[in-house]
Amino acid sequence: MPHRYASSEALLERALKTIPLGSQTFSKSKTQYPFGVSPYFITHGQGSRVWDADGNEYLDFINGLAAITLGYNDPDVNAAVAAQLQKGVIFSLPHPIEMEVAERIVDLVPCAELVRFGKNGSDATSGAIRLARAHTGRNRVAVCGYHGWQDWYIGATARHRGVPQAVRDLTHTFAYNDPDSLEKLLLAHPGEFAAVILEPMNVAEPQAGFLQEVARLTRSHGALLVFDETITGFRYSPGGAQGYFGVTPDLATFGKGLANGFPVSAVAGRRDLMKLMEEIFFSFTFGGETLSLAASAATLDKLKSHDVCGHLARLGRRLMAGIGERIARHGVGDLLAVAGHPSWSFLLIKDTPTASQWQTKTLFLQEIFVRGILSLGTHNLSYAHSDADIDRLLAVYDEVFPLLRAGALEGRLAELLRCPPLEPLFKVR
Repeated sequence: MPHRYASSEALLERALKTIPLGSQTFSKSKTQYPFGVSPYFITHGQGSRVWDADGNEYLDFINGLAAITLGYNDPDVNAAVAAQLQKGVIFSLPHPIEMEVAERIVDLVPCAELVRFGKNGSDATSGAIRLARAHTGRNRVAVCGYHGWQDWYIGATARHRGVPQAVRDLTHTFAYNDPDSLEKLLLAHPGEFAAVILEPMNVAEPQAGFLQEVARLTRSHGALLVFDETITGFRYSPGGAQGYFGVTPDLATFGKGLANGFPVSAVAGRRDLMKLMEEIFFSFTFGGETLSLAASAATLDKLKSHDVCGHLARLGRRLMAGIGERIARHGVGDLLAVAGHPSWSFLLIKDTPTASQWQTKTLFLQEIFVRGILSLGTHNLSYAHSDADIDRLLAVYDEVFPLLRAGALEGRLAELLRCPPLEPLFKVR
């Protein structure tokens, strides 16, 4: 019988000759996928499904790292892009579609009065920080969550190689749901913080009053509040997490949910702050590229007309409840937990006396991949997912959770693993 991932592994060997890690994106690279039991390349997708280089079909719960909110090959998005392609991709002057998409964002997002576009979430977060520094005349930034690859943020993480110490010293981390940790930073450097930037939610829900207290502390110290809504935007609600939780930041950044996988991001915020975009330098040759903006317009229109966020929430609530039931049924509460928002939930794996979380995660991935589920432990839902897809995922968990119990709680990991375990990785959250 041919090896299930033979073509993927051959392509990986080839890619590594010309591409570091064999991928353009760290979270899609071989660091995340145990060798011998994983696919490495996807060739096409449709709806909630993708196919790897060996022709294996998967229900996809990664969805382009949460960039796919409607589903692969959404017909409305594809039609809008195809129509724009006949007219042109980039021009010597702005195209009207730039303002058309900006108007849609202003209509949906509470903080948005003016909008500028980039390509990646890192463009947008870095633009927001530059704006905050220009507005306040200050340099320090407080961060909570993942905010991209640029020096100002990544210097505060374990992946700081190549970032000058002087830059690293200006970024300070605080703990989610712990406003005291933020206040200590602000008091330790009075009058020096330009911005407080955070993901309004990722794994944990905000405790009652947390986001409001962050806003109060930030503004009382003369800094700007920035919500990084690269994932939560247009996923939690049409107005993003700020609309969902009822807390309006000074600036917000968007990306993954903006165009169903097409490369576009945005900085949005108060008019007086965004007007500083005319004085700082935030400029991209492809910032007004029309295909991605056409995709964005179609995505935002469908978000409103089809209650996409409501569909994600309904399926996600059912999924999270089903996972909780299975954790109890299979006796793996000491090993697994489920958390997050219904549209973007996490299966959390804990260390045990006989297995690290990385060893257990390796077994988890080995077993879900062979059963046709693509996930890295998160459930990034799209509008294309159906109740039948949720049923299938839960059925797979019914098969896999007893194996995880046997491996991590009963000491049988070496017997069950068919590959070397993953190494501890840089964790973005």
